[in-house]
Amino acid sequence: MAEPGFGGALSNSDFLRRYAKRLLRAARSERSSEALPVLRRIVAMQVTPEISVAELFPLRASLQLKHVLHTLARELAFPSWETCSRQVDARPSSLLDRYRFELGMFRDFQTNWFPDMGAAQGWQREHGGYLIAYGGQAVAILAH
Repeated sequence: MAEPGFGGALSNSDFLRRYAKRLLRAARSERSSEALPVLRRIVAMQVTPEISVAELFPLRASLQLKHVLHTLARELAFPSWETCSRQVDARPSSLLDRYRFELGMFRDFQTNWFPDMGAAQGWQREHGGYLIAYGGQAVAILAH
């Protein structure tokens, strides 16, 4: 079952906009367990280079969608959201599989985690599966 609002017919840029809105709601949450993972991503991508996660937490209500869109663009190796939004639709939809994985869209499959893509590729040669880069780590997706 697809995550509501994230069906397969979305363009990459539309998917990213919807995903960014979801992340923005999480970043603004009163629950630190929801807000902190998003805030860490924003700081890690140097969208707010002058501020730490601890300093950003009490200011999280002031975050705007543009901050999250810029974070996603940098995670995808684009220098900015403006560049990303112009170019991402020409890329394969698999580019966004990390985000689909976060949304639970691969939950019907067995997963195996690896410390890096090299280790995952070695395992894949023997066992098969579909690899998704997840930060510095990788996950292999296998059908049951």
